[in-house]
Amino acid sequence: MDTEKIIREYIDKTVHMSLATSRDTKPWVCEAHFVYDEQLNLYFRSLKSRRHSQETAQNPNVAGNIVKQHAVDEYPHAIYFEGTAAIIEDEQERQKLFPYFQSRLGVKDSILEEAKKEDGHQFYKITVSNWYAFGKFDQSSGRKYELVWNGGEI
Repeated sequence: MDTEKIIREYIDKTVHMSLATSRDTKPWVCEAHFVYDEQLNLYFRSLKSRRHSQETAQNPNVAGNIVKQHAVDEYPHAIYFEGTAAIIEDEQERQKLFPYFQSRLGVKDSILEEAKKEDGHQFYKITVSNWYAFGKFDQSSGRKYELVWNGGEI
């Protein structure tokens, strides 16, 4: 069972994730479109004023899932992750990320200008430490497969 291959194939077909943050032991979940790089880091854009952005500034530990909708009679499949999130302040790093956002989400280059504004959508990076795949990926009963991840260094 090649868990990394399953994860890469699944997230390539899905552009939406649920992201969980917390503050003072109170959890929060939001939805975001995401892109990813070859090292399976996840990236999204958000306003600094959003609750999840404020919470990651105080507590960078996050978790989330990437799930395609399924019918009641279909077996669910999902990818889960744990890691840390941080805002990307570096202009050059945002420039390098832009092609990922453009090709995957069809955004315009105006997102780079917007990120320069204090009240504009900012770029965030999630460095994933653990991945999980749940479902009948090998056609047996639903199982959870874990992939401990250190930026591609297992």
